[in-house]
Amino acid sequence: MIRLLLVHESGLLRSALASVIGAEPDIEAAACSWRDARSRARFLQPQVCVVDTDSPAADKAARKGEWGKFVASASGEGGDCGLLVLVNSERPGPLRRAHEARALGYVDKDAPPQRLIEAIRQVAKKERYVDDALGYGFLQAAKIPLTERELGVLSLAADGASIPEIARTLHLSTGTIRNYLAAITRKTGARNRVDAIRISQCEGWV
Repeated sequence: MIRLLLVHESGLLRSALASVIGAEPDIEAAACSWRDARSRARFLQPQVCVVDTDSPAADKAARKGEWGKFVASASGEGGDCGLLVLVNSERPGPLRRAHEARALGYVDKDAPPQRLIEAIRQVAKKERYVDDALGYGFLQAAKIPLTERELGVLSLAADGASIPEIARTLHLSTGTIRNYLAAITRKTGARNRVDAIRISQCEGWV
């Protein structure tokens, strides 16, 4: 029996999806929001964790590097949980962060449920699964022009932080932050910082 934890912010959608998945004779499905994900994962010790990357809470956690801790909680001592993500091919940012978190499976959110079930079974066997529909998304993710540090600076700016606040958060000088923001504006082809934030949010980078 495959133990699975589905993490989705919409209660209605996660209940419906967990019901469909749990109807399979070889899958035991539980579901929760991101807020409860680590504690549920620690308790259930699932073999597969399915995470919706379009969730603001999950994406914020990914940008802060918390997905690794989540998978570690799910794996437990000597365990090995496979991370399977639901992604939007038109938003390369979350796709790249999932890759950096070493996700084993990737399924397009527009895929039929049977494709997700197929991916769950494959990831449970510790085999990689990449939805054919995500090929272009991976190419776009590879083309993100900003470094991890620049994405961190831009994420804080997008949350409304001022240059001094960003500098304090990242333990850098205000001059360094201004240099990062200038580089971000240039690399994204934006007119200014606000435009750079808009472009990056449309692409799903932040």
